[in-house]
Amino acid sequence: MPLIAELAMDEYMDNCRTFVFQNEGHTLGNALRSIIVRYPDVVFVGYTIPHPAESTMNFRIQTIRSVRAIDVLRRGLRDLEQVCDLTLEKFDKAIYKCNL
Repeated sequence: MPLIAELAMDEYMDNCRTFVFQNEGHTLGNALRSIIVRYPDVVFVGYTIPHPAESTMNFRIQTIRSVRAIDVLRRGLRDLEQVCDLTLEKFDKAIYKCNL
């Protein structure tokens, strides 16, 4: 099973999609949502964890008509990766300073 999939019912509109992440939860969902919600072309973004016993997260994105939801998701994941890289860099610098 793939780590991410799209819900079949959303296949008719490129600007409104629900992505299903396997083995993910609130940590990724909330961080990614907080990045994407700031994009000016996003109308709605949110996530749900359908049931605590299931290891899936449903992540919904709705954009203005001319912007594809999948492109916003890709951008959000790249931006989140950059935030994490910067956080690790600052953390490593702070640790290095403490060891001197």
